[in-house]
Amino acid sequence: MKGKLILEDGSVFHGDLLNNLSATGEVVFNTGMVGYQESLTDPSYCSQILTLTYPLVGNYGIADLFMQSRKSFVNGFVIGELCREGSNWHREEDLDAFLTQQGVPCLYNVDTRAVTRRIRNAGTMKGVIVSEDTTEAEIRNLLATPIKKEVVAEVTTPKVYTIETEKANAPHVVCMDFGVKQNILNSLHAKGCKLTVVPANTKAEDILAMNPDGIFLSNGPGDPEDVMGAVEEIRKLLGKKPIFGICLGHQLLALALGAKTYKLKFGHRGTNQPVKDLRTGKVTISSQNHGFAVDAASLEGLPLEVTHINVNDGTVEGMRHTELPIFSVQYHPEAAPGPDDNMYLFDEFWAMLQKGE
Repeated sequence: MKGKLILEDGSVFHGDLLNNLSATGEVVFNTGMVGYQESLTDPSYCSQILTLTYPLVGNYGIADLFMQSRKSFVNGFVIGELCREGSNWHREEDLDAFLTQQGVPCLYNVDTRAVTRRIRNAGTMKGVIVSEDTTEAEIRNLLATPIKKEVVAEVTTPKVYTIETEKANAPHVVCMDFGVKQNILNSLHAKGCKLTVVPANTKAEDILAMNPDGIFLSNGPGDPEDVMGAVEEIRKLLGKKPIFGICLGHQLLALALGAKTYKLKFGHRGTNQPVKDLRTGKVTISSQNHGFAVDAASLEGLPLEVTHINVNDGTVEGMRHTELPIFSVQYHPEAAPGPDDNMYLFDEFWAMLQKGE
């Protein structure tokens, strides 16, 4: 079936529609050459239409091992060539079957680099995926649909759960789940942490009652200013325990400490973003997925210092408190595109936990 992607500025991109399903959402692009399953199941893409710049997608299939959450939360998927027969020893099913089972509208045989150029020039915007025979009135109605803001509530865990470890005297970390990726939990667990994962709306007093050795603030979707309830709870945790935040967790931590955030023109999404550690001067390759950033100017006068910057545009990629055991990064060390360039951040958190700071 023929279909098309229509952006709110009127741009139209034609392709083939895998399932006769329509989609509405903010259209974003990812520049990674691999990791389509990880992107599809990353909760940070909740309610967005994800476009991949790399033209060949599905060539190594789908495997449960690479799931980053319980399901795919994307509203739509726009790609170049759809490979229907994956070849990999991990493969358990093919991408088209996975998309059908997950109910994800997919438009393929699209010039996704043209889509990306349009978004880079004009900025991120709303779009729709529809079949070719969709009427103009239906398209207008879809484009008029407001973009959902309560996305963290959709992706967070519905209940508290624990990931035990056999390591003796293991530090206990409470993870506030704003849309946590599975590999973040795997990375913390691999260090030897016992993890308690709690819903995003958990109160600070309930977290402290668990007597954790540290607190982790996870990644997640949307505008951090739409989750001000969590910001208030994080503020109550400051100075109580060591805190480590990633991506949305980094932004929420900044808001809790009095800084500001802002929306980027088209965001950073891919596995090839160079980040400089200002403490060492070392540049590493990072994986990123965010549409908002911490305002560097708003950090002035606060007990915070910038530790990492994006080499491409100078945006804040990391910060730490000058007095308390609190730090965060905007990018995803657990995604390991380097492959292990940034795993030292988990070591830094581990050292904080061991000191009991």
